[in-house]
Amino acid sequence: MAVKSSLDLQSDPRSIIGIREFDAPRELVFAAWTDAKHLAQWWGPNGFTTTTSRFEFHPGGVWRFVMHGPDGRDYQNRVTFDEIVPPERIVYRHGGGDDVEPVQFRQTVIFEDLGGRRTRIVWRGDFPSATERDRVIKEYGADKGLTQTMARLADYVAAQG
Repeated sequence: MAVKSSLDLQSDPRSIIGIREFDAPRELVFAAWTDAKHLAQWWGPNGFTTTTSRFEFHPGGVWRFVMHGPDGRDYQNRVTFDEIVPPERIVYRHGGGDDVEPVQFRQTVIFEDLGGRRTRIVWRGDFPSATERDRVIKEYGADKGLTQTMARLADYVAAQG
């Protein structure tokens, strides 16, 4: 089946919205988010690896990780989980603090069961301003990174299923 994937930068100038369909059941796609061992296999754009130092998958829990770029640069990250509704939704905040990349946004990931062992993810990042969203796209390639990360997740769950 052809990949159904899209990136929306037009409907809200403060948001990056990625949508992708997966040939995997919703529970499996959701489960790929629930353990640092899974995340290490697919998180980040092409060529990146991820090392986790702390992972607390519950509301109020923190995920501390380093994304290692193909150019040798390390990107310190902190995610704080605000809401987890298995297997439907994960809401988290990225950033906050002097010891991480200067990128702050709120992310909402919706897992839609399409039936027939298919899932759609709507992955929406909301930034404090359109200027900040545009900076993150320019400096970090966040738009392309989201598309590549969703593709890596699709490959990972396909291999698991």
